[in-house]
Amino acid sequence: MNTEQLNILKEKAKKNRLLALEGIFLAKSGHPGGSFSIAELVTYLYNCEMKVSPADPQMQNRDRLVLSKGHAAPALYAALAQKGFFPEEELKSLRKIGSFLQGHPDSKKTPGIDMSTGSLGQGLSTACGMAFDNQDNFNVYCIVGDGELQEGQIWEAVMLANHFNLSNLYVFVDYNKVQLSGPVDEISLPGDIAKKFETFGWFATEIDGHNFEEIEAALTACKAENRPSVIVCNTVKGKGVSFMEGNPKWHGNAPNAEQYEAAVKEILAAE
Repeated sequence: MNTEQLNILKEKAKKNRLLALEGIFLAKSGHPGGSFSIAELVTYLYNCEMKVSPADPQMQNRDRLVLSKGHAAPALYAALAQKGFFPEEELKSLRKIGSFLQGHPDSKKTPGIDMSTGSLGQGLSTACGMAFDNQDNFNVYCIVGDGELQEGQIWEAVMLANHFNLSNLYVFVDYNKVQLSGPVDEISLPGDIAKKFETFGWFATEIDGHNFEEIEAALTACKAENRPSVIVCNTVKGKGVSFMEGNPKWHGNAPNAEQYEAAVKEILAAE
């Protein structure tokens, strides 16, 4: 990608964080940490990678995205709004009664959502099913959390994807190294995530999940493989706000007014 394209993506990721933060602040509830760690990823997918149409959200041959770590919905909603699936103003209704933007994605209510998620571990199984039923020639992208890898169902799905050679399935592990209860490696040591997937027959690569050029290069490498692929994205929980970064407190906690203003200033000041 050229410099102009890269700068546009950086601005969209910055806006993603601002929109997600505002929704969480107004709701007084939500998950900023894991939303901020996937801001670049969802920005790239919806602006450079996925075949989708805001004018026809149910387009038969559209690419699908499953946010298995459904609590990071604010980042996904912000990406969808920026893409034009619904007005950005709707993001202010996050988690409010009657809103179609609830704490976890709902495919029956929200334009652009392909799978209702929330119970960790289940999204990858659904993504496998979507990828298996691929008569319309589309790709399936699935974002899972590193803490979510502690769920046994994840590894059942990994085996199934290899067995059926689901080469149109691309999984991203948001390896921000922090979950609700603390550091991931203190709760259940993940080990070498890429090698684990490779053991199950997957193509695996590891990148800086906040670097658009590395995301692009990794997807190019995945497409050269005729098998399911995983991209382990090294990210920072709460990326972009110093007092949130790497802090388990911000897994699922909304900022107060003072913290909100400080966070907005930091996000705006970022390069």
